[in-house]
Amino acid sequence: MDNNTMQKIISLSKRRGFIFPSSEIYGGIEGFWDYGPLGSLLKNNIKKLWLENFVQKRKDIVLIDGSVIMNTKVWQASGHLSAGFADELVECKKCKKRFRFDHMEELKGKEFEKNWRKCPECGEIIKEIPRKFNLMLKTFVGAIEDDASRAYLRPETAQSMFTNFKNVLNSSRMKLPFGIAQIGKSFRNEINTGNFIFRSREFEIAEIEYFTNPKDDEKFFDLWFKEWNDFILKLGVKKGNLREKEHKKEDLAHYSKRTTDIEYNFPFGWSELAGVANRTDFDLKQHSEFSGESLKYLEEEGGKEFFPYVIEPTIGIDRLFLTILADAYSEISGGRAGEKSNTKQEAEVVLKLHKKLAPITVAVLPLVKNKKEITKKSEQVYDLLRNYFVVQYDETGSIGRRYRRQDEIGTPYCVTIDFDTLEDDTVTVRDRDTMKQEERVKISELPEKIQKYLND
Repeated sequence: MDNNTMQKIISLSKRRGFIFPSSEIYGGIEGFWDYGPLGSLLKNNIKKLWLENFVQKRKDIVLIDGSVIMNTKVWQASGHLSAGFADELVECKKCKKRFRFDHMEELKGKEFEKNWRKCPECGEIIKEIPRKFNLMLKTFVGAIEDDASRAYLRPETAQSMFTNFKNVLNSSRMKLPFGIAQIGKSFRNEINTGNFIFRSREFEIAEIEYFTNPKDDEKFFDLWFKEWNDFILKLGVKKGNLREKEHKKEDLAHYSKRTTDIEYNFPFGWSELAGVANRTDFDLKQHSEFSGESLKYLEEEGGKEFFPYVIEPTIGIDRLFLTILADAYSEISGGRAGEKSNTKQEAEVVLKLHKKLAPITVAVLPLVKNKKEITKKSEQVYDLLRNYFVVQYDETGSIGRRYRRQDEIGTPYCVTIDFDTLEDDTVTVRDRDTMKQEERVKISELPEKIQKYLND
């Protein structure tokens, strides 16, 4: 894949209602995006499968939903208000744009100093020394905007899982090892956003803080890395487009003993999609010290008290969304097997989404719209199926063009109501990937049949 593919994905996303630029009628706002009708459904399907996999089907993980704004002392304890949670920033004196120092091209040679970089915008040589720029987004709580009322939008979801560690223990009676899961919005005042929704200032994270005895940390690190990788593959992402990247010791975050990323081969190159970190007992110790509240775990047998270690698997929902779009995007030239194409010169776009992720599961298509008996029967089929699935009704244009539209948004199945339906109450079911529509199905059996297709 390449950036041409990326532009096609961005165009498709807006044209078909997956993603829109936020506040577009006012010129937009950099680093913020709105999910449209199809994008919202796809995003919710991703989250639904994540919750099903890591909360519903497990007895060792509970779910919470923490607030976006927390007491400022939380961020002092976590280290987010220190220089550690900051990017190095430089400003081009010519075009007045600011850039992350580590994202810029280093100029090498005897005539260049160590910290000189070339401006990505105008090409000017930037000679100034980079300065620290904190990524926290500030706000104020209350009527008066002063230092006492200053607060921050959370830059990660993890801290509410640590501050609620004791509450979860007391209310849920969990025992080690166990995890606290959460999906939620986070905010970072990124210097440079880009690559569509890959790097935004508002984004959604799904992660687990898995608490374990310190002696078992490596075992659970390996286990969770496999679980995380398997989940991504389960969503239909091609194995060849994934790789792992172990962080070097000098690149680890201040809280981490070990971190390994899962990278995806995006149209713009290999970049981080997800990761697993061993946060040791850093967070529970910090919050115990800053709050004065003991967050140690007391073993029932032996009465030993200690701070658990934490294994943290994390994945960005927006990045996973982009991964799924990029991985499912395909073009077929010269028409589809068994069907006539009206656009011989134009490649046909097919989103080969995992069938349980597709925003629309079934499209109901009357063969013609000018015969009342067929459209009436089609509406009855639509009313039946929408009790079980997300369904779209479409009667505009030729049947071939309507198939194309559904292929482009990744709809797995199209149900066509034709003249034979009026005689025997059966319909054809067309599969997006195989293009087969040979089997006729009784209308009364459609929900069960489509569910079987999905499960297969």
